[in-house]
Amino acid sequence: MSPNLLTKNFLSLSRASKRLVVLCVDIVLCIVTVWFAFYLRLGEWVGITGSGDFSGTMTLEWRPLLALVPAICISIPIFISAGLYRAIFRYSGLPVLMTLMKAASLYGAIYAFIFTVIGFQGVPRTVGLIQPLLLLLAVGASRVFASFWFGNFYSAQLLRAEFTRVLIYGASSTGRELANALINSNQMKVLGFLEDDPHLVGNALNGKRIYHSSDLPNLIQKLKVTDVLLALPSINRKRRNEIISFVQSYKVHVRTLPNVTDLAKGRVTVSDIHDLDIEDLLGRDAVTPDEGLLRKNIAGKVVMVTGAGGSIGSELCRQIIRQCPATLVLLEQGEFNLYRIHQELSQTLANVDESKIQLIPVLTSVRDEKRMREVVSKWKPQTIYHAAAYKHVPLVESNPIEGIQNNVFGTLVVAKIAIALEVENFILISTDKAVRPTNVMGASKRLAEMILQALANNLELAPLNRRTVFSMVRFGNVLDSSGSVVPKFKDQIQSGGPITLTHPEVTRYFMTIPEAAELVIQASAMANGGEVFLLDMGQPIKIMDLACRMIELSGLTVCDEANPDGDIEIELIGLRPGEKLYEELLIGDSSQETKNPRIMMAHENFVFWPILTNRLDELKMSCDLGDLELIDNLLRQLVSGYKPDCV
Repeated sequence: MSPNLLTKNFLSLSRASKRLVVLCVDIVLCIVTVWFAFYLRLGEWVGITGSGDFSGTMTLEWRPLLALVPAICISIPIFISAGLYRAIFRYSGLPVLMTLMKAASLYGAIYAFIFTVIGFQGVPRTVGLIQPLLLLLAVGASRVFASFWFGNFYSAQLLRAEFTRVLIYGASSTGRELANALINSNQMKVLGFLEDDPHLVGNALNGKRIYHSSDLPNLIQKLKVTDVLLALPSINRKRRNEIISFVQSYKVHVRTLPNVTDLAKGRVTVSDIHDLDIEDLLGRDAVTPDEGLLRKNIAGKVVMVTGAGGSIGSELCRQIIRQCPATLVLLEQGEFNLYRIHQELSQTLANVDESKIQLIPVLTSVRDEKRMREVVSKWKPQTIYHAAAYKHVPLVESNPIEGIQNNVFGTLVVAKIAIALEVENFILISTDKAVRPTNVMGASKRLAEMILQALANNLELAPLNRRTVFSMVRFGNVLDSSGSVVPKFKDQIQSGGPITLTHPEVTRYFMTIPEAAELVIQASAMANGGEVFLLDMGQPIKIMDLACRMIELSGLTVCDEANPDGDIEIELIGLRPGEKLYEELLIGDSSQETKNPRIMMAHENFVFWPILTNRLDELKMSCDLGDLELIDNLLRQLVSGYKPDCV
């Protein structure tokens, strides 16, 4: 049996069994030390029974057994009463050694009194002094060894045995830096590199062999690979997805590094490694942004973001400060969300030399007309990004009046103030759920769009030369937002499942939060007034496929009829109130391209302001009265295509 296996078996014993083993060891040490004490005294080995020795010389007058029995009978009870067998030996330290010295001193005094002071024929008197010293050294050494072996050396061996065994995909400079970072990480063991370039295959990098990627299935079996780390920060999205699909087909955990832009800030570290995000599977590469559009409505201006602490609002704020506004007003009704984004941006600006951007945190609701007028009047924003909204479909469906008050009348309040105080640009963050909505949230966001469309075409509120440029940007789900299924699925996978899915045919558009915010800023810079901008979100993704993919990204398997021994089950719970199977971005039949291939523009039908304002007054009165039936009727009349609970 190997030492590692023997030690592991010992650690698996019960506490009583371990104490019995240690007691037996101490008895053996008593025998050995008595025997060795006779050798030190006589200069020759004497048999324990006195009948012979290993040198062949008969020394029958010496009787080691006479000294041995008292040694065991005296030492063991003293050690037990001193508590030596209650200690956890792998964590033994100075206190245990001190206790041992006290117990050994008491034992030595008694043993020396018997064999040195009183004396017995057949036992040299000096044995009474030598043997207690030897026993103290032997027992102490055994405790130190146990502490070292079990507490340090063996624990380190177990840790190494449990290391994540990884191959690094990519033998570039990034892969080399990653391997260097992992050498002293005590977290992962690098087994080698994977490469597609045949010129690199067969060589070694940092002492690790470079294998061809096609050898992966054999390497998994041969080297017991558990993870593959993607050190490919500069490849395009399509090729990245091909590699991910290839690696994941062999049921290993895939992790990755940030993109090349993020890595440019410094050396690769272990903390840079992270699990694949679902954004790695969107299947499209980012389009280089137009810097002129990014700066047009921001650089050197006063900018306000409502809902600044939300998923989209906070990302808008991060990207806005990169364009160097004079002042950024953070408007948010949630205290913690406002505190968090204000602290984050303050820290970001503190790391920028000579930054003169002024951050203004404002804690209020967009529904508070008096307070909103005070804020806009005081700071005079030239651009307002209106991201404040209630957007959780089931919650708004359960609280329709609050949803309408916030999404519809909150937008109306801010828009009217923007006109009155001559704000130059007003951009509404909208949603694909506003297209032929089946829920109150979608209907309320479509009404918010209609308000801006009507105001943009109403010259009575402001002359043409003083008109606020209203525009709307409509897009679908953003990954990892507070309303996205992605963080929910991640939590369910981490807890062992099941993943709860409403319907196997539900599909949604997805986009990363930074990508969406960047496109919103560019779209707003192209507005002339009343446009609805649509963000190209690629192909819609079936949520069932998303759930399966996320399970695979975690290195696990789906538990279903075809694979009953899988790790994570997917449980269908039925569509929620107001939920659609499919989402759309366009109400009409046509849209036109813009200078950015990811941004389309549409001019959609709307209700003119004189008519709309009267209907809004009716809706406001219905909300004040709490008349849900009348609210539903008005929404059906106002919002084209609104069909509650239509699936």
